Amino acid sequence: MKFVDEAPIKVEAGDGGNGCVSFRREKFIPYGGPDGGDGGDGGSIYLIAREGLNTLADFRHTRRFRAERGENGQSSNCTGRGASDLYIPVPVGTVIHDEDTQEQLGDLTVAGQTLKVAQGGFHGLGNVRFKSSVNRAPRQCTPGSPGEKRDLRLELKLLADVGLLGMPNAGKSTLIRAISAARPKVADYPFTTLHPNLGVVYAGMQRSFVVADIPGLIEGAAEGAGLGIQFLRHLLRTRILLHLVDAAPLDPNIDPVQEVQAIAAELAKFSPELAAKERWLVLNKIDLIPADLRAEVYADIVQRLAWQGPVFYISAIKAEGTPTLVQKIMTHLESLAPRPPEEEPQTTDIAADTDDRQID
Repeated sequence: MKFVDEAPIKVEAGDGGNGCVSFRREKFIPYGGPDGGDGGDGGSIYLIAREGLNTLADFRHTRRFRAERGENGQSSNCTGRGASDLYIPVPVGTVIHDEDTQEQLGDLTVAGQTLKVAQGGFHGLGNVRFKSSVNRAPRQCTPGSPGEKRDLRLELKLLADVGLLGMPNAGKSTLIRAISAARPKVADYPFTTLHPNLGVVYAGMQRSFVVADIPGLIEGAAEGAGLGIQFLRHLLRTRILLHLVDAAPLDPNIDPVQEVQAIAAELAKFSPELAAKERWLVLNKIDLIPADLRAEVYADIVQRLAWQGPVFYISAIKAEGTPTLVQKIMTHLESLAPRPPEEEPQTTDIAADTDDRQID
C-alpha cells in the first residue's frame, strides 16, 4: 500500500428530521387534538484513532463522508428515528485541520480517542408541542436544522521515540534493518527510501523503543530539492534524533562535515522546534576505513563540527557498534521524563456552537 501522510476530506453531518402536523382522528372522538410528533436528530461525524493503521491511503478514493439524516415525525405522537453517528477510523497520530480557517481542530494520539468534527442537525418539533389553552388546534411545526458541513485536511505524524536523519545513502535504512524487524528497501543508489518506515527495536526484557526512518535530505530541501521536507513532520514527536553520516564517502569531493551542516540548516528552516531537539552523531560505514586511520578520521569530523553531543561509530551493514548504540538509546530514553500517560480514550467535541438547539 502506498504511504500517504496527507489527505483532504469533506464531512457532512445528517440533517434533523422535520416535525409533523397531524390531528388525532378516531371514531366518536370529534376533537382529538394535535398528535404530530418530533423529528429525529441527524447523525454526527467523529474521527476515531485506530491501531493497525499507519497511512491515510484509504482516503485517496473515498474523500466524502455523509451521515444519515433523522426521520420526520409522524402522527400518533410518533417521534422520527434518530440517525446513527458515523465514525471514521484514522491512524494514531493524525492531526485534523479545518481547510477554511486553517485552524488545528485536534490531534488523535491515543488509540480509541475520538473527535467530533461535524454536528448532526437537531430535530424539528411537531404540532403537539405548540398546543396550549388558547391554541387547541396548532397547525405549525418546525423543520429540523441542517447538519454541519466541513472541509478537513488530515495530516499524519508518526509516533516514534527515535528519528533517523541523514543524506541519501547515509545508511539509515540499513541501520533500521539491523536493529529492528523493519525491512525497508536498501540499494546502492540515492533516494532508495521514498516514504517513512517504522521499526520496533528490542533492547531486552520489556525494554523497547520505536525508530522512524525518513527519506534522505539534501541541501535545498526547503526549496523543494530532492524529495523536499514534507516528511520531516514525522520527526516532530520523536525524543532523540540520530544524525547518520557516511564517514567514508566514495566521492572524494563529498565532505561529511558539510553534509551535517547542510541538514542542520534545513532543520532550522523547517521548524525551530525540530532543530532544537537532542541530536546524536552516528558515523556509519566505518568498515570502509582502514583500522589504523579510523581514529584520525573520527577526530577530524568531530573537531571541525565542534560537536558537543554523543558520538557513535558503527557499521550498520555488519552490525558493528549497533548493539552498543541500541543500549545507549534505551538507557537514555528511560532516563527521560516519561511521556504523558495514555488516558482513557476521550471524545472531543469541536463542532460549531449549538446555542440554537431546540430544547424538549
